[in-house]
Amino acid sequence: MNRKSLLSAAALVVSGVLASLPVSAETYPSKPVRVFVPSGAGSAPDLIARMLGDKVGRALGQPFIIENRPGAGGIINMNALRQSAADGYTLTLIQGAIAAVTPYTYKEANFDVERDFEVIGTVATTPMLFVATANFPAKTFAEAIDMAKSKPESISLASSTRGSIPHLTNEYMSAKTGAKFQLVPFPTSSAGIQATVGGQVQMFTDGVAPLLPLVKAGRLKALAVASDTPLPGLEGIPLAKDTVPGLNMSGWFVVLAPKGTPREIVTKLNAEINEMVKLPDVVNQLREMGSYPKAGTPASAVEFIKSEKTLFGGIVRSIGLQPE
Repeated sequence: MNRKSLLSAAALVVSGVLASLPVSAETYPSKPVRVFVPSGAGSAPDLIARMLGDKVGRALGQPFIIENRPGAGGIINMNALRQSAADGYTLTLIQGAIAAVTPYTYKEANFDVERDFEVIGTVATTPMLFVATANFPAKTFAEAIDMAKSKPESISLASSTRGSIPHLTNEYMSAKTGAKFQLVPFPTSSAGIQATVGGQVQMFTDGVAPLLPLVKAGRLKALAVASDTPLPGLEGIPLAKDTVPGLNMSGWFVVLAPKGTPREIVTKLNAEINEMVKLPDVVNQLREMGSYPKAGTPASAVEFIKSEKTLFGGIVRSIGLQPE
């Protein structure tokens, strides 16, 4: 073999060795990062992912490209991530229901967040809000519960899709209080809200964002918010836990990577996300969506997800909800 051939062979060996080395957090990212979103453009996960992509991408000097992969309760999205390279260049931002509820309600959801993915961190939470028609006779959450206890199933309490976090929140509240509401899951949140405003049902539960404008306009009555502490923008709305101890129920958002993504990259991304959710413009944009920053370490995010899976899995089992 001549000198030129030896040099070429050596170069190939070196490039192969370099390609097999772990990705360095010091040089990461050196190319664009893809972020899968399990819902369509304009949805809350999509908007939050685009905020993340903009802020974190600018901080790290590479574009974060959002790819919408809706369908099948998030299963399509999760399978795509699980099949991606564990190099930090493919992530997902999902709503908590996909991590904590979908595995119990869909037969084809054979994923487990802790087993199959690296948890980078939580981003935000969206507390559940209990509202009623404007002329609802109960003035407080406690009065509404007492009415449902004294006359079982005389009060209709609606939510979006069966198996959604709002629906499971209603089931959980009913079980904890012993109040027998007539639970009415609607196919969509907007359909349920329209029915409540129109008086076809008396109460409704959903995330804060779509309900608060109607409360401020006097078209709905806010009874309680299921957050663990008072939140900016929700002043004056009683906490549900003050009437029903332990009733802290929220939707939430978390960022994941494929299993085996280098720990240094997970830590780096987590730090950038934690910085992002402190930014005043991000805080304001989240609040407009009825969401509130939730920073923390990857380890604290894992523990949070475990507790949410235990909570919602228990509710699903208690009501006998069968996977589809």
